[in-house]
Formats: sequence, C-alpha cells, structure tokens
Amino acid sequence: MTTNIEVMNILDKIVVRKKEEVAAAKQLISIQDLEKADHFKRTPYSFKEFLLAEDRTGIIAEFKRRSPSKGLINGTADVAEVTQAYNQAGASALSVLTDVDFFGGRTDDILAARAANNIPILRKDFMIDEYQILEAKAWGADIILLIAAILTPQQINDFGNFAHDLGLNVLLEVHNLEELERSICPGLDAIGVNNRNLADFTVNIQTSFDLVNQIPDQFLKISESAISDPKIIKELKSAGFNGFLIGENFMKTDHPGAAIRDFVAQI
Repeated sequence: MTTNIEVMNILDKIVVRKKEEVAAAKQLISIQDLEKADHFKRTPYSFKEFLLAEDRTGIIAEFKRRSPSKGLINGTADVAEVTQAYNQAGASALSVLTDVDFFGGRTDDILAARAANNIPILRKDFMIDEYQILEAKAWGADIILLIAAILTPQQINDFGNFAHDLGLNVLLEVHNLEELERSICPGLDAIGVNNRNLADFTVNIQTSFDLVNQIPDQFLKISESAISDPKIIKELKSAGFNGFLIGENFMKTDHPGAAIRDFVAQI
C-alpha cells in the first residue's frame, strides 16, 4: 500500500517538475508570442452551454495516454480520431492531458483536438502559473483546471479571475470537504469532485455523493474518476451532478470511440 508520504511525494514531484517546465517554456516562448497565436483571438466556448445542452450527455471525455498510478494506458490512440469520436458520441466537452513527464501528454494534442472539434476543450494539467493559463488560451483550450490540493486559496482566486479575464472557463478540482470549503471563490464556473483518494490512489464514487450538496448551486457540479458503469451516471444526475469526467474507462480499450458509443447507448 502506498503511504501518504509517498503520494505527497508524487504530487510534490509533479509540481517541482512543473515549475521547471514553466520556467523553460517562458525562455522559449514569450507572453507576447502566446498572445499572437491565432487561437488567442478566438472566443472560447461556454462550458455551461455545452454541459447542459439537451443533445449532449454531460460526459467530459478524456484523452490520456498514461498516468502515474496505472502506467501506460494507451500508447497508440490518435488524438484527433479519438476526440472526434467522443464528440460524435455526444460528449459535452473534451479533456486533453498536456503534462509530458507523468501523463505522456503534449501541446500538439490540444492543437489537434481543437482543429478536429467544435466543443469545449479542457486543458488538463497542473496549473501553478498564470503563464500556463495564457498557453491554454493560445492553444485553443476553453477550460482550465485548478487543483485545490496544490494551490492556495489566494492562487485559486487569482488564477480564476485571470482566466475569466481571458474568456476561459474554470474548473476547480477538490478531493474532500476541507479543500472545497477553503477554495470556493467567485472566479470559478464548475467544481469537480475527484473520486480518487490521493493518499493511496484508490477510487470511491461515494466521495461525489458525500460532497454534492456541499457545492453551492451557482457552480456546475462535476464528478471525476471511478465512473465505469453507465448506471452510475443516472445516480449522479439524480444527486445533482451536471457533468461526468471519464477517461481511463474509454482509453484503456483498443477503440475508445467505440467504447464511448457503447457506454452512451446504455445511459
């Protein structure tokens, strides 16, 4: 069993590496260059509009090659092909990993997903600097993720406001009530409950049911991880959730596009 210290080391390692990555990126590409990108001029899609649309499922379908807990999940899938299939199956939004070292993501993944799709895209990464929010805008993302476990309440507030000023949507991820209570601020659009325990990487869907009524109704409510049974979607909807982030369940198959179609058919 993984100890809490070991896990905090994984999160700590990711954040330390992320600081190095951001510092290197700033040397390579200036803020002015990011602001000149074609996508920087586009108006991001409304997360709320697509999440609540009647012809959409509420699923935020994730493109993820690997993870620290599972290792390689899918090393052969094509990002444009998979995300298009997600979109055609009724996904409300796409989640695309851009962390290189721990999740096997890359910048080109978001660019390829953006070129192939007309629904919101979440830049899934460990955001620790405003520069990354500018990157997300420049790459064509519509939503950024803020993870309460690695940010202070002040950072969450500041990053949320900064993202809103750029027209981006903001999803806050929490793992427990303490994170939720200290992190709520006006600069958020959605609050996601991650059902994965950061202490031992086990998943428990009950976390979502325990926290749903603690999330103020002004925010979209998202359940993340541990969603592998279509019946759970109905239960989560009844409990008050608007969105459902699903990645591994589709990506671990040879054909993620077929997997989401089969899943949606059973909802």
